[in-house]
Amino acid sequence: MVKVGILGAAGYTGGELIRLLLNHPEVEIVFANSESNAGNKVYDVHGGLYGDTEMCFTDEMPFDKVDVVYFCFGHGKSEAFLKEHSIPENVKIIDLAQDFRIAAPTHDYVYGLPEIHKDAIKGCMHLANPGCFATCIQMGLLPLAKAGLLKHDVAVNAITGSTGAGQKPSGTTHFSWRSDNISIYKVFTHQHLHEIRQSLTELQGSLEPSVDFIPYRGDFTRGIFCTSVVRFDGEEGTPTNPSAEQLAQMYKDFYADAAFTHYSDKAIDLKQVVNTNKALVHIDKFGNKAVISSAIDNLLKGAVGQAVQNMNLMFGLDEKAGLNLKASAF
Repeated sequence: MVKVGILGAAGYTGGELIRLLLNHPEVEIVFANSESNAGNKVYDVHGGLYGDTEMCFTDEMPFDKVDVVYFCFGHGKSEAFLKEHSIPENVKIIDLAQDFRIAAPTHDYVYGLPEIHKDAIKGCMHLANPGCFATCIQMGLLPLAKAGLLKHDVAVNAITGSTGAGQKPSGTTHFSWRSDNISIYKVFTHQHLHEIRQSLTELQGSLEPSVDFIPYRGDFTRGIFCTSVVRFDGEEGTPTNPSAEQLAQMYKDFYADAAFTHYSDKAIDLKQVVNTNKALVHIDKFGNKAVISSAIDNLLKGAVGQAVQNMNLMFGLDEKAGLNLKASAF
């Protein structure tokens, strides 16, 4: 059994992680840390877990009793935490914040996108889990980068549910503001652009064009739906401007061994992925342009579902263990 500790366990990602791990056949949750909720039942905060566990939050952090610890912190807190606390060298870390997603000589964290880094994930001690927008957008663009086809600016629009903003209330997550409403934010400046460019550059070798990303706040709680527009050169059917059939086959080949990412021949929708660890991708061709649709659940494939998938790889378990989640039929 893999013994797990969770830091920041009272937030949305912490609650979803506990839900997944309670049903994981190879995991034991040793502690769920939350200083502000220490002593309270987990289900007092995460009401959906009522009847599933009698576990209480704790303010203790017995790192010597776990094999892996999940950081479910807000951005910037993971690096600060590690400067103030010591975690044994034999304990693996899975960080859900953005602190270590960009490769640097100052850390050894592997960027945990299984579709391109599976072998590195299997051998790592420290893992930076990708961002939610970054995961969804990359699923739509990685095959094109691998084929060297991102030669022009990419236009990306993606809409996310309110859980993407975290559990702490704010003016833009309040129900009366979010309901029957839509808005944009962080236009062309979203923090996930850095990790997106990092992966696309890795696969293509270089990336001179810009990725022009406009994020939207949606009138729903969970999920991300993304459309990306790319432009090709030359005559259709040539290597620089593949046909619709060639593009579809390219995506199918790229994701042939992916555990949760699938190419769909039909147009996709958000309900197909909500409450699952799946990523769905579809591409349409219009002359020398293509529109790629991609969709994920921001809390699962965009956060803790992918984190559990990465944990499975890090410990040599079945990659799909604990993640047999099905979308609703309605």
